[in-house]
Amino acid sequence: MKNYKQTAADVLRLVGGEKNVSQLEHCSTRLRFTLADPGKADVAALKKTPGVMGVISGGPQCQVVIGNDVIEVYDELLKLGTFNAAQAAPAASGGKKNIGGIILDYLVGIFQPLVPAIAGAGVLKALLTLCTTFGLLASTDVVYQVFYNVADAALYYLPVLVAFTTATKFGCNKLVAVALAAAMISPATTTLLGTEGGASFFGITIQNIGYTGQVFPSILIVIFMSFLEKWCNKWCPKAIRVFFVPMFCFAVGFPVGLLLLGPLGYNIGALLTAAILGLYNTLGWLAVALVAAILPFMVSMGMHKALVPYAVASIADPGFDMLYLPASLAHNISEGGACLAVAVKTKDENLRSTAISAGISGLFGITEPALYGVTLQHKSVMKSVVASSFIGGLFIGIMGIKAFAAVGPGIASMAMYIDAENSMNIVWAIVGFVISVVASFVLTLIFYKDETSEEPAAAPVPENAASAAPAAPAGGVVCSPLQGTVLPLEQVKDEVFSQKILGDGIAVVPAKGELYAPADGRIESVFDSKHAISMVCSNGAELLMHIGMDTVKLEGKGFEPQVKNGDTVKKGQLLMKFDLDGIKAAGYDSTTPIVVTNSDDFTIQPVGEGSVAPGAALMKLEAKV
Repeated sequence: MKNYKQTAADVLRLVGGEKNVSQLEHCSTRLRFTLADPGKADVAALKKTPGVMGVISGGPQCQVVIGNDVIEVYDELLKLGTFNAAQAAPAASGGKKNIGGIILDYLVGIFQPLVPAIAGAGVLKALLTLCTTFGLLASTDVVYQVFYNVADAALYYLPVLVAFTTATKFGCNKLVAVALAAAMISPATTTLLGTEGGASFFGITIQNIGYTGQVFPSILIVIFMSFLEKWCNKWCPKAIRVFFVPMFCFAVGFPVGLLLLGPLGYNIGALLTAAILGLYNTLGWLAVALVAAILPFMVSMGMHKALVPYAVASIADPGFDMLYLPASLAHNISEGGACLAVAVKTKDENLRSTAISAGISGLFGITEPALYGVTLQHKSVMKSVVASSFIGGLFIGIMGIKAFAAVGPGIASMAMYIDAENSMNIVWAIVGFVISVVASFVLTLIFYKDETSEEPAAAPVPENAASAAPAAPAGGVVCSPLQGTVLPLEQVKDEVFSQKILGDGIAVVPAKGELYAPADGRIESVFDSKHAISMVCSNGAELLMHIGMDTVKLEGKGFEPQVKNGDTVKKGQLLMKFDLDGIKAAGYDSTTPIVVTNSDDFTIQPVGEGSVAPGAALMKLEAKV
């Protein structure tokens, strides 16, 4: 059973706590933290945290890869604190700014939230095209027009959506930013810019540009507005600030947008698209194959997010992408095929389970579980993925396949390759899918070998296994796992425990470095950092025993587990030896919380007081009806 509360609490503590998080978002597999001081994040400990598959850290952004459970962990994080995107822009530790990291952080913060709306709209448009192709609907049908209008709105009003995300990232007034972007695409403005002979403002000619579907003009205008707003707030009397500051932003921001920032942003977008298309035109089909082959490395470092602005801009104008998204098809499917091959060939049951789940996710366009759970951990798999991505990308590039929606390519989103002007586009995309999955599956099946050729021996089953197996909540007594002094959980010097975020319980300040089983049950997890053990008791209670505060930073030094995951244990059995003096000498609080993580199922009454010995009654549990 996965403990999302514990994972969330550990992750938040290791990124530096709530006060160090200026922004928190998540994508399909990752938690994306923007940190005020990246130096406070303990990346090494994060990587060893149960539930964490990998960590990408650079500049102010720290990406924690969770996998398919990211939403559950994200929801638990939201219970632990308030994460405000409007805080001051982060700076690198030690006062040094990583310019590249900061720029990437802002790009991700602006464009990542746009993807669901744009992807959903793009796939819906593709499905409508499919319906008209097979004669299921006509473009004049009301049903078609209703669905088309809502899909088209996401791209038509893209400047407004971008204005909102940019204002969120820069911490300025979102509604004022949205109004400025809306003014740029309003029919009245469009008519004004199209005036015969050109419109001029105080003698300066305004360039006639259609801003619908554009992203960079809105970004520049909102950034400019954010500085205007902050500057105006400094000197504007508070009594009139509520209307004067927005008025000032409108009066200055809109003309500057029309005359300078709008045309500048439009040309930036045009140059970016031209540069990518130039790469494609220069290298042709080879460019798609090369991008597909290096995507595993780009994704592992988070560098692929730098291509999202290009993809979004391309889907808006010229309306399709022939490089990044087609290359992603070859890579995503290769990740899925390789993992399924590992699942077939491995003798490691844990790896097989991970590979099956990651393989299915990869085929549906979500590659991080495959990449971090399997590919990066096995060189032969990585080589097979790179080779098959290149092979698949080669075919996709040669056939000139176009993508029409900014979404991760996979089984569920293949409609993104439907081209109203070229019915074979989707056919060749499906062939590219098949080539990629077959190539990756076959190559991995040939070259992958388990790290050991011997099949792990099955663990012996204790005679008492049946009696120790977890049951439905039945209540009972939880005994002290330590010799020491009882401390109410509310007095523990860690808010995660004292506020009972992980559950109700009690704590013991140990007098001896030995941890014993407080009840009969099964060991659920011995943490990689060895500082904590979770178990499921035979009475249904799920216990977490966390030795010391912040001792995860010791990275296992001084801890000697006497059991392993899955072991069945009896009450009083030695679970862990730990260097109590060493923990104290390192400056850590040795207080050990014993928490019932499924405390909603029980009425919990602490009964232990003062000094206790291992085996003494600590808590009385009564199952709730």
